Amino acid sequence: MRRIVTLIANPAEFVLTETIVARVRAAIAGGEPDWLSSGEAADLPTDTMFSRATILAALEGAPVDTIVSPAEGRRKKLLIADMDSTIVTSETLDEIAAHAGLKDRIAAITRRSMNGEIDFSQALRERVGMLKGLSLDALAKTWARTALTDGARELVATMRANGAVTALVSGGFTYFTARVAEEVGFHIHRANVLLDDGAALTGEVGEPILDRDAKLAVLRELVAAHGLEMSDTMATGDGANDLAMLREAGMGIAFRAKPIVAAEARAQVDHAGLRALLFAQGYRATDIVAKR
Repeated sequence: MRRIVTLIANPAEFVLTETIVARVRAAIAGGEPDWLSSGEAADLPTDTMFSRATILAALEGAPVDTIVSPAEGRRKKLLIADMDSTIVTSETLDEIAAHAGLKDRIAAITRRSMNGEIDFSQALRERVGMLKGLSLDALAKTWARTALTDGARELVATMRANGAVTALVSGGFTYFTARVAEEVGFHIHRANVLLDDGAALTGEVGEPILDRDAKLAVLRELVAAHGLEMSDTMATGDGANDLAMLREAGMGIAFRAKPIVAAEARAQVDHAGLRALLFAQGYRATDIVAKR
């Protein structure tokens, strides 16, 4: 079966050159390159079998992401995306904790949870419990400093413009997913609920907790609700709680992921922004919608 190897660079840091593309083309016995964006992304069709190591050797250390996909059915009809460290650049719970003077302690637990070293639900309850009594204005202050990942708006706007359903599904909190969904343009959002008494956090999170199994369940739910096939879907995320949906989606892409996720994901983006997920679907720079 014919496959497409998409090479993607972050043009703000590194330019994808014809020389690099030619080296990879030779290594995989690829066809004529199709430039999706000058200096940024190119497709190479191939009928040969090769390993990831073959491509890495041809790149000679260049900071270029490579995504391999079937030539057919590249454009997806459903996007399901994680929020923290994926659609936004930060871990919002860690940033909330900064207002309680607990960022380092809570961030350490977050890292272990996202790398699959400890149970996600247990770790979430523990971290939220440490924030009992924190004033609700910490949430607003955290939101004011939350930044979108480069390409987030373009990713969602372009897929929406081409008829895709877009869902933000997070192990974080609805306070933030509601705002990110509105800002970026996601059709729906799902996340956990931070409980409060009207003035401060109670140290509790609403049950049931949205964990890795729940993320997978949402993916399956949306596929059924919209009459899609799993091959029609794209999922992206960075943590261990994203692995189940990354494995099952038609195209699962680990985005600047934790080691356990990068090791197991079929595709990964380590250098480029979220525009890479559009190039992986064969979109050209001229197809990309700047905002909804």
